[in-house]
Amino acid sequence: MASNLMMKKASAPKVNEVRTKPEVEAPKPKAKGFSLFKLLEKYANVDFLFEEGVPLKYMPQVLFLTGIALFYIGNTHYAEKTIRKIDRLKVETEDLRADYTTLASEYMEASKQSEVARNVAPLGLVESSSPPYQVEVAEDEY
Repeated sequence: MASNLMMKKASAPKVNEVRTKPEVEAPKPKAKGFSLFKLLEKYANVDFLFEEGVPLKYMPQVLFLTGIALFYIGNTHYAEKTIRKIDRLKVETEDLRADYTTLASEYMEASKQSEVARNVAPLGLVESSSPPYQVEVAEDEY
């Protein structure tokens, strides 16, 4: 056993005992001024609930209300995060829609016959002035 560890000696097992109220001392002179905590202590005195220890009969209700409160807080955080994500996606969607509209109009402009003719002129291609004709092949040739 390590020499730096201090071990408590085994004592009698602890038991639940009724707490006794401490003797009331002479009241101290009150400080002048307003305090929120003094007001809360005056009107929301809950010391009587804990005179005989923690009241376990209320524990299921307290745990249930605590669980509901935690769920409510988590749900609120999730909703706010989702709203921020939706707003961010709306902005991104509007940007993509504007890009699509710009690219579609540029494509429509570039695919006009006059634009195509002007773009292929440096390659030596010219627009045909005669209408196209259909080549007819007899059925027994292929």
